[in-house]
Amino acid sequence: MVQTVAVIDYGSGNLHSVKKAIENAGICQVLVTSDASSIRAADRVVLPGVGAMGDCMRGLKDRGLDRVVLDLIGTKPLMGICVGMQILAEYGEESSGVQALGVFRGQIRQFSKSMKTDAGAALKVPHMGWNEVIQLPHPMWSGISDRTRFYFVHSYCYADADAECVIGQCEYGPLFAAALAQQNVFAVQFHPEKSHDVGIHLYSNFLSWDGAC
Repeated sequence: MVQTVAVIDYGSGNLHSVKKAIENAGICQVLVTSDASSIRAADRVVLPGVGAMGDCMRGLKDRGLDRVVLDLIGTKPLMGICVGMQILAEYGEESSGVQALGVFRGQIRQFSKSMKTDAGAALKVPHMGWNEVIQLPHPMWSGISDRTRFYFVHSYCYADADAECVIGQCEYGPLFAAALAQQNVFAVQFHPEKSHDVGIHLYSNFLSWDGAC
């Protein structure tokens, strides 16, 4: 039987490119949906996100999907992407402060606008473009070399993620958490759907991942 992947639609945008990238990663049926029963019935679930964290959290709550996401913890593979990763934190300082889902301990904070390179040049915010991800062991990295470059677009990041959950780091000014994992949840700050072949490879790993660390 062909497995189903539910991409949660809560008004965050960028859903077509996520759907297309997953379809290119392997044989599966991808549903872009805000229907709770369809999300619960899917074999795997993707929580995407673009834009402001406050808007994303509000869109999730307005549709009653915050409870659905929390009910998935411990049940089936769940992948968070960009702001979809951030709303799995406890709190974010964007949008005048956002109480998030609390799946991962830690807070989302804005990059300092005074960050500089080792040579003294100013680092731009948002962090936008390709950057290396330093990997820590996890099945989702299978076949992907350490320090492979992925595509980032963000002004906020995990400032104090639980070290036990960090499985990928990126350096932009200070090191920040680029990937987190806990139980059946895998989440990344970068955009796999914008990361060309290596992003498709990561989605392919998600289609075969059993949800264990």
